[in-house]
Amino acid sequence: MANTEREAAERIRELRQTITGHDERYYREASPEISDPEYDRLKQELTDLEARFPQFASADSPAQTIGDDRLEAFTSYRHREPMASLDNTYNEEELRAFHQRLVKLFGEEDLAYVVEPKIDGVAVSLTFEEGKLVRAVTRGNGIEGDDVTHNVRTIRSLPARLAGEDWPAMIEIRGEIFMETAEFERINTERAEAGLPLYANPRNLAAGTVKLLDSREAAKRRLRIVLYGRGYCEPMPFERQSGFHDALRKWELPTVDKYWVTRGMEETWKAVTELDALRHDFAYPTDGAVIKLDSIARQEEAGSTSKAPRWAIAYKFAAERAETVVRAISIQVGRTGTLTPVAELEPVPLAGSTVSRATLHNADEIARKDVRAGDAVLVEKAGEIIPAVVAVVPGKRPPDSQPYAFPEKCPVCETAVIRLPNEVATRCPNLSCPAQVRRRIQHFASRQCMDIEGLGEAVVDQLVNRGLVHSLPDLYHLRLEDLLDLEKFAQKSSENLLRALEESKSRELWRLIHGLGIQHIGATASKDLARAIPDLEKLAAASEEELTVIDGIGPITARSIAAYFANADNRELIHKLTAAGLTVRGEETAGAPAEGPLSGKSFVLTGKLPTLSRTGAGELIESAGGRVVSSVSKKTDYVLAGEEAGSKLDKARSLGIPVLDESDLRKLLQNGGNGES
Repeated sequence: MANTEREAAERIRELRQTITGHDERYYREASPEISDPEYDRLKQELTDLEARFPQFASADSPAQTIGDDRLEAFTSYRHREPMASLDNTYNEEELRAFHQRLVKLFGEEDLAYVVEPKIDGVAVSLTFEEGKLVRAVTRGNGIEGDDVTHNVRTIRSLPARLAGEDWPAMIEIRGEIFMETAEFERINTERAEAGLPLYANPRNLAAGTVKLLDSREAAKRRLRIVLYGRGYCEPMPFERQSGFHDALRKWELPTVDKYWVTRGMEETWKAVTELDALRHDFAYPTDGAVIKLDSIARQEEAGSTSKAPRWAIAYKFAAERAETVVRAISIQVGRTGTLTPVAELEPVPLAGSTVSRATLHNADEIARKDVRAGDAVLVEKAGEIIPAVVAVVPGKRPPDSQPYAFPEKCPVCETAVIRLPNEVATRCPNLSCPAQVRRRIQHFASRQCMDIEGLGEAVVDQLVNRGLVHSLPDLYHLRLEDLLDLEKFAQKSSENLLRALEESKSRELWRLIHGLGIQHIGATASKDLARAIPDLEKLAAASEEELTVIDGIGPITARSIAAYFANADNRELIHKLTAAGLTVRGEETAGAPAEGPLSGKSFVLTGKLPTLSRTGAGELIESAGGRVVSSVSKKTDYVLAGEEAGSKLDKARSLGIPVLDESDLRKLLQNGGNGES
């Protein structure tokens, strides 16, 4: 526990970095690594620390935000009414405390609630105008989200028009997109037969499908949707949440199978327990109950915090647990060399599937729980993430049991492992370790990085095991005859992979930076780096001080980047990738920066302009010597805003940064950058 200011500052920094990384993996990459309870515990610890040490609190702390699923490939739209998240609770006592806060506010014990299933899917907001579906937008950052209308229209159960005629002129209807287990298994069966890596779980696959650029591909995956929430509505015909549910059914929209209208906490708790018993019969994954005030007038009176309504709460059902036996403890080696212990289990049914492996996280966790081969253990599966060993079952340990000794050598390459100060991870320092090579190539080829179609896990394993690929540059020296020798590879599939490799050479610079696998560098940071230093060789030569001044790059990230490029092996890797013909310079930096009336000025673009696309506006600015950046800061000179501008416009106003419209920009260009008409 952090007791001093110094300890608190360090722990807050660690938590913010950790939570931001998990947000990136959950919201943008659809590949979470921890369960919801583990994530919530981290966030609660950060919230408590910032409350105890308010001098370190910050409005942009992940404790005060809800994450952000927006991607640059999509157009963002502002929600007419913010799309908040919900506060979570995991026990009856906290649920009753929520009720008592509202009792104190309204002076009434017998409050009316609606209890709904909490669907574990991808949040979306649908806008209907005059009964017609006009737009589907993800939650994004709660203020604005990505337009995914092209994919949502492929959902067969969702009508393009509301039934009847008794609907508001404009309404935002919120819900969750999900994938049924049977459809998930169908897709994974097809991928297994094709030798492709399997998807982790239905929620992640649904999230990835929603963000596909090709709606034809999305249509093949048979997404489903369930609707239950209301955003902006004009006029407002509803007085109660329960009445809104009735309207959804009348409009013939897919909605929850069952909801309960209750009075007081005793009835509400009874409904929650009934829902827990029924939820496995629903088509959609249900991981909890949502409790909302039924009265919409009282909802508005209760109001919201910066990230969640005060009139609603999510009660998360306890993660399912099962008892089984640890057959053995094995070690996985990741792309950064991290050794992760895994319990090999006697197979046991759990949460709708058979579990035979569970993570043990790290050496400290094994020691803390004292997990040993032969132990009877409790295994928990929460949020459809890889199961974890929760505890050893007392009294069932074999008499000849021995404590587990964490390996001193890498189990793959037998290099002596290391553990750096202030880190929980034990690592293999050998960059040529085959396990690391496989993981690095899989990351490099992934959709979030170089997007090399056909280079899945099974193919990578064969390439590494046969000695055809030892490092990333070797991919670009593969020949047709190399691929024809691989299992399940014919002429066409071999030619397709070679074509995909050739196409990847011209990917955007940020994808290459992300694909290098630098610690702490995700997709967003890679884009920030590529904008600020759009030349990989110059980026490799940048000092920590030069990196720290880049928007979005903090001291820890800067240190990680500098350390990566200081390594001689990594510099040689860059040289070989350059020699193989990969893009190492951003297109906008082919020559010296243009000189013009906007030289030295930085612009942030947001919203929809009347006649110019964002790309066109950016080209005009850059051709006049200006620079387009992604985020608003005190260093920003102008914000160019159009219709449906989002949070960037709000931040610009709060910082006093000049806001331009399209006509202002044209005047600025015509008048030598001085803004005079």
